[in-house]
Amino acid sequence: MGRMWHSLLLGHWNEIFYWLPVEELIRNRQEEYYSALGKSSSDADSSVFVEFILQVILDTMQQTMFVGTSDVQSYAVSLIDRLKSAMGNDILSAAEIMERLGLSNRASFRRDYLNPALSQGIIEMTIPDKPRSRNQKYRLKS
Repeated sequence: MGRMWHSLLLGHWNEIFYWLPVEELIRNRQEEYYSALGKSSSDADSSVFVEFILQVILDTMQQTMFVGTSDVQSYAVSLIDRLKSAMGNDILSAAEIMERLGLSNRASFRRDYLNPALSQGIIEMTIPDKPRSRNQKYRLKS
C-alpha cells in the first residue's frame, strides 16, 4: 500500500513517475529496500529510507532517457509488447497475467499494462458486459 501511495504522490508531482516501474525497481533492489526500511524503523528516522528511494529514482532516471513524447510512447509500447508476450494465446485472469509478468502491484499493473491494452484494443475481456466480474479474464484480440 505504501508503494502505491509513493507512486501516486510522485506521479502527481511529475507525470514521468507514472511511467517509471517503481514496483519493479524496488523488487530488483529488494534486500536494500528492506534494509533501509528496517533501519529507518529502528532509528525512528525516515531519512535512510528516503535517501534509498531517491537513489533508486536517480539511478533509474540516469539509465532512462525520456527526451520527448516518442520516448514515452516507446516505453509504453514495450510494456504492451511485454504483456502480449506474457499472455501468448492463453485466456488469463488479471492475477495470472501479473504473475507471468512478475508484478505484485495491482494498481500499477492496471495503469501501465491492462488499461492501455484494453483501450488500444490489443486485448479484450471475456465478459465485456461485466467488467468488474471476479470471473473476468482477458485474451489477445484477434
